[in-house]
Amino acid sequence: MESQVIQIEINKRQVSVPPNTLIVDACKSAGFAVPTLCHMSGLCSNASCGVCVVEVEGAKSLIRSCVQKVSPGMKITTNSKRVLEARKTVVELLLANHPDDCLSCLRNQTCELQALAELVGVRTKPYKTTKRHKTPDNTSDAIMRDNAKCILCGRCVAACREIQGVSAIDFTGRGIGTHIGTFMDRSLQNSVCVSCGQCTLVCPTGALTERDESDAVLAALQDPAKVVIVQTAPAIRASLGEALGMKPGSLVTGIMAAALRRLGFRYVFDTQFTADLTIMEEGTELLERITNGGVLPMITSCSPGWINFIETFYPELLPHLSTCKSPQQMFGALAKSWWAQKENIDPDKLVVVSIMPCTAKKHEAHREEMKDAYAWWQKQGYSGAPFYDVDYALTTRELARIIRRAGIDFETLPEEDFDKPLGISTGAATIFASTGGVMEAALRTVYELVTKKPLPKLELQDIRGLEGIKTAAVELNKQNVHVAVAHSLKNARTVLDEIKAGKSPYTFIEIMSCPGGCVGGGGQPLKTDWTSRKVRQEAIYKEDERLPLRKSHENPAVQELYTVFLEKPLGHLSHELLHTHYTPRNV
Repeated sequence: MESQVIQIEINKRQVSVPPNTLIVDACKSAGFAVPTLCHMSGLCSNASCGVCVVEVEGAKSLIRSCVQKVSPGMKITTNSKRVLEARKTVVELLLANHPDDCLSCLRNQTCELQALAELVGVRTKPYKTTKRHKTPDNTSDAIMRDNAKCILCGRCVAACREIQGVSAIDFTGRGIGTHIGTFMDRSLQNSVCVSCGQCTLVCPTGALTERDESDAVLAALQDPAKVVIVQTAPAIRASLGEALGMKPGSLVTGIMAAALRRLGFRYVFDTQFTADLTIMEEGTELLERITNGGVLPMITSCSPGWINFIETFYPELLPHLSTCKSPQQMFGALAKSWWAQKENIDPDKLVVVSIMPCTAKKHEAHREEMKDAYAWWQKQGYSGAPFYDVDYALTTRELARIIRRAGIDFETLPEEDFDKPLGISTGAATIFASTGGVMEAALRTVYELVTKKPLPKLELQDIRGLEGIKTAAVELNKQNVHVAVAHSLKNARTVLDEIKAGKSPYTFIEIMSCPGGCVGGGGQPLKTDWTSRKVRQEAIYKEDERLPLRKSHENPAVQELYTVFLEKPLGHLSHELLHTHYTPRNV
């Protein structure tokens, strides 16, 4: 039987580690941090950078610790003169082809290359630049790409291929011309990129970042002619604190509302209001399809990265999508129609900002079909210029930067409530943040609408957790309804291929583009990994449990909205403002 541990020596200390442990991990377990760039645990170990070298007794050359496994009796030195000099040389070579624009770079002070240069003591650039790069690619609504800052670590390629199954980017070219590019070096906008932003989470430099709209939002806040309101996605309450230095998984719902008011937002609302509204519309749509022989399985439509994916790779399956807009877009349409009219605010003076865990939300906000409030106002006689339902979608990272710029001492703020009525929500809306949450929220309501009884247990454990694909069966009037939940687009492919083959046993499917759902979105704090996804998920479920209302149909503000404006789910106004259509994406 193979030994469960082997004995090695690290920096003259005896260490016991499991067999097949990478040297870099063995060193970490022993309390010796070996710097890395191209390596990312569980995702990428291609040994391309050479930063992680260590000295192993008996080896002729230094060993790249991110790919070499330990062996019995191995003697490792992590900080010899030879090792330290080699690491410094590697960083100097990387910096030779790297721009000197740290002050203007979005990743200033969060750049791993910058931090590594400081760690190994690089203060000058002794080598001349040898590469020439194209102009940065700023065509995407969601993601900025600057190959001049790329160090060819391969993390983004691995994330796009291994996590998402999209492969929008890859290594291309040879020798000194090697770079990360799209097919035929097209712009991101004209590639199969779905704007999910997982590449921005893993990029160690500023080569891939979200499109920063902070300055535009700050300018709107300072314009006295504008009424600027904000909505916050469910996942933000479990991640914003982390982006500002708090413990991962910290719930900052009330503190966040207080911070947004101090930034100058006229009204602070909650996207969870329209998450509850989404359940009313989507649940009713599902029941209508089941009753009237509509296209099944029906698939959720909350995740814009997922929408981009199916429009690009599976356009023949678009009829399976729910016609519901995402909660972000429902909010924008309602805020700029019903609410603006109720508050006597000119729609051209109203600015809707959303705080989202997702870079794809930026793209979604600027889809041409997302101007339904403008169409509604036209029917009221409005003759102004066209406008989008949502003006700006900021990521968690962008909001954190704005709060720091404003000098707000976040952790000392008092907890405050959201404004009414668009700030009233239930626990069902809160769990939208996690994979399986939309499905669970929908079933809480659909079950009760059909059976006239509440679910025996609201917590549907079968569709919780971080397993890639989860399934469950719920009995509705003595008939089992089979459902599935998938997160990350690679897992989505598995579910979609079943539908294409005519082998899908499901009636209802939830798909989220990002691992873990919104808690692991591409706009979340850097260093997002499975540990942080898990603790954020746990925080979200705690929030749900403590709320007095936990079912979307119990939201009194949503009930009132139907009474005074929408009339009923899937009604005429609902179709105009809350639903949309999707079309094949030709790239």
